[in-house]
Amino acid sequence: MIITHIEIYRLSIPMEPFVIATGTMDYAQNTFVRVYTDAGIYGVGECSAFPMIVGETQNTCIAVAQDFAKIWKGKDALALEDRLAELHLYIAGNATIKSAFDMALYDIAAKHAGLPLYRFLGGERREITTDITLGIALAEEMAEKALKLKEGGAFALKIKLGKKPTDDIARIKAIRKAVGFDLPIRIDANQGWSYEGAVEALQGLEAYKIQFCEQPMRTYNDHLLPELRTQTIVPVMADESVYTHRDAERLCKADACDYINIKFSKSSGIHEALKIQAVAAEYEVPCMIGGMLESRLALAAKVHFAYAAPNVKFYDLDTCMVGHLEDPVEGGIQYQGYGISISEEAGIGADIKQEFLDRCEKWVV
Repeated sequence: MIITHIEIYRLSIPMEPFVIATGTMDYAQNTFVRVYTDAGIYGVGECSAFPMIVGETQNTCIAVAQDFAKIWKGKDALALEDRLAELHLYIAGNATIKSAFDMALYDIAAKHAGLPLYRFLGGERREITTDITLGIALAEEMAEKALKLKEGGAFALKIKLGKKPTDDIARIKAIRKAVGFDLPIRIDANQGWSYEGAVEALQGLEAYKIQFCEQPMRTYNDHLLPELRTQTIVPVMADESVYTHRDAERLCKADACDYINIKFSKSSGIHEALKIQAVAAEYEVPCMIGGMLESRLALAAKVHFAYAAPNVKFYDLDTCMVGHLEDPVEGGIQYQGYGISISEEAGIGADIKQEFLDRCEKWVV
């Protein structure tokens, strides 16, 4: 099945400003690709650039995507491992845009097999409920939003922190006062604390029943994670510290984390994400599937992955719910409250509406 051409779109989705420890996002900086074949099948892929975390912007994704398209044109779309290896050989890093091309190949392969992607991967359907994320704001404002989310049926709250430890503790104290102690709370510092700040924050948060803390420190402090875990009862989830299965093995061997957060934009896509969850399973370290600011298309691919990844135990699949002001997707992930489902359509089961794409900047290679 030969790749004939590839379409690349600047998929900018307007959104309410979203604040985390490392910056503010005013729109989802996404890139969308369609990989066409001579069999009349095309695959879709989407990635979401988060420059302050992965070091890629929407513009770098689009530029590199054009190079990737030239490399793949005229080659077999079903030789998945060969195609992905070519991208890694061509350029180091750039996991975000690689994930969109990875996704498109898996979509083609599953469509060719006539199977929904999760069945193509050997997975089974299971119940999935997502948390919902709160960006950083004043304590009172966050508490008010948290209460509204609870009243709206939220399953679990993911709270962005990573500022001054005393202020972060005050944020969680206010939120707990508003929502009580029955609603699970997860926190994400996005590398915002120093080692000393992480100790202060996590010890100060122990009274507030925290399910886990994502990425408390910068990745260059990974060697301090084992010691940090001895200083607090709050479980630690590695996020930016794990891009590949080799990173997962390094942290698991060092007993440096309780959990691992898998994101396609870090792992280069589904192929490497499956390896990460498998390595973590060997060390009995459960995983979460998360994301940046993807639409319901990429989120559907993540559900397919989760169905095929038994070591994924937590779900942070709310990215299109945290401020997207427009929904450009046909099919894709479906929400019933915070419960999640996907269709049995072959492949990923999603596409971007043509009327939205007609408004997007486009390249064809």
